[in-house]
Amino acid sequence: MKVIYIAGAYRSNSINGIYDNIQKARKASLLFWKRGYAVICPHMNTAMMDGACPDDVWLNGYIELLKRSDVVVMLKNWERSAGAIKEHAIAQQYNKEIIYL
Repeated sequence: MKVIYIAGAYRSNSINGIYDNIQKARKASLLFWKRGYAVICPHMNTAMMDGACPDDVWLNGYIELLKRSDVVVMLKNWERSAGAIKEHAIAQQYNKEIIYL
């Protein structure tokens, strides 16, 4: 079974925006679970834990999980997220298969 990593914006200017971003990632996660992948969805894993640890704890941890994944999914509008831009660059650096939604 291949492991797939969901990448896209988490942060937003409002709680509602964060919630919307989590739901977009959740929807993509379910899509790929149904296709037979094991899915890593950072949005769901640490949802609403903002401030519990420094941001680099989350970001560095997720980069490590991305490196161990087989495939990376880039959610729509990923280019607007500094974190997703970094995830995309690392996926390319590690020659990961990239799927754009």
